Amino acid sequence: MRILITGTTGYIAKRLVMNLLSEKHELICCVRDLNRIPDEIESKVGIEFIKVDFLDTEDVVFPKNIDVAYYLIHSMTATGDDFEELEKQCAENFKNLIEETTCNQVIYLSGIVNDESLSKHLKSRLAVENTLKSDSYDLTIFRAGIIVGSGSASFEIIRDIVEKLPVMVAPRWLNTRTQPLAIRDVLRFLQRAAGKEEVRNQSFDICGPEILTYKQMLYQFGEVRGLKRYILTLPVLTPRLSSYWLYFVTSTSFNLAKALVDSMKVEVIAKPSQINEILHVKPMPYKEAVRLAFQKIEQNSVISSWKDAISSGVFHDQLSDHIQVPNHGCFKDVRSKIVKDETYTLNRIWSIGGKNGWYGFNLLWRIRGYLDKLFGGVGLRRGRRHDTNLEAGDPLDFWRVLLADKKQKRLLLFAEMKLPGEAWLEFKIIDNTLFQRAVFRPKGLWGRLYWYMVLPFHAFVFKGMINSLTKK
Repeated sequence: MRILITGTTGYIAKRLVMNLLSEKHELICCVRDLNRIPDEIESKVGIEFIKVDFLDTEDVVFPKNIDVAYYLIHSMTATGDDFEELEKQCAENFKNLIEETTCNQVIYLSGIVNDESLSKHLKSRLAVENTLKSDSYDLTIFRAGIIVGSGSASFEIIRDIVEKLPVMVAPRWLNTRTQPLAIRDVLRFLQRAAGKEEVRNQSFDICGPEILTYKQMLYQFGEVRGLKRYILTLPVLTPRLSSYWLYFVTSTSFNLAKALVDSMKVEVIAKPSQINEILHVKPMPYKEAVRLAFQKIEQNSVISSWKDAISSGVFHDQLSDHIQVPNHGCFKDVRSKIVKDETYTLNRIWSIGGKNGWYGFNLLWRIRGYLDKLFGGVGLRRGRRHDTNLEAGDPLDFWRVLLADKKQKRLLLFAEMKLPGEAWLEFKIIDNTLFQRAVFRPKGLWGRLYWYMVLPFHAFVFKGMINSLTKK
């Protein structure tokens, strides 16, 4: 089949693309930024990419010959008052484009909406469902709750909580019931629905076999990891205090923490249906999903993460808008050093951050991360997706990878920490010389004061970094 996929760089779609390619489908993948095409799929046979921003589709035309389309666009981190309207606009623009093609089935992954009191994001998912309905194609809707898998927001947050806190005083929403579903089962539902007559113009709740509270999920996660945990829930924590609790304990952004707290107050219990029998899917228990997720983590083969989304940081536009490092009106720290072994230095550069640290004065980096977290930033807890591999769009502690070209021996990072300005960090090897450049474009007086305040630390941090990168 010829299949169009939206949200290609997202957590679900990136994995779905890999699976559909293995089934020899011909894929058309929509991306907002052509610089963010994942390395794993960029050079694959049977795939093409088109640049689309679904908030601005005036000059966009889909290829005519399409059989099935997946609509996998949504955000848990948006907070504006017009969030629901923007979600509807994206869906409306997608529908207008796809109606001009031969597509006969659209598949949408939504959220379970059976509770009487829905969160803002679940209301938005429901509104998107209604927007996508059309006389030109059949619509298949899958509604899922908590998705469990390596790199998923819910998995990583639970992992942070369980592995960091032997004893925890937690908000009362930990007693809310849900039906967690493994990412592998989500992908099976999505894949097997393509071209399936029995699921056309229908909606199905998809879920795991168990109804668990969030507290039970934390306990069972601890059992899988061999950790004994004690949890006390308090009825007095307000939603805002709960959001701060989640934000400071885990690697989530504050916007996502607020969205999750809003959603976690809602029971996510699926309506029964025959979808498991129709598509021959037998969802796995929660503990098994956790074990499989850790297998992927231990094999260093996590394909996608919620942190890959640009909206998990501080800027929401395209990476290419930041890839040209400015020269005028900027403060700079530029250093160079002869490289004795280029392969060694390149591997060191490509392994920077995360559990490997920043190769010098890591305590100062950690303090900067704590301060960033204190002021509502992303901090250092995001780490990195892979220990030794980097690609454009990857999160790297409180940086975002703009360019990672090992052949050209260049790595460029953009700061997503809270700053009174913009910052870039670049590593480049030319003629056996490593050039390390930190560039800061200040915003107003505070930006200039900030640079001079941290300037004394640069002498230690950046000098230590380049020495460590070049010396075995």
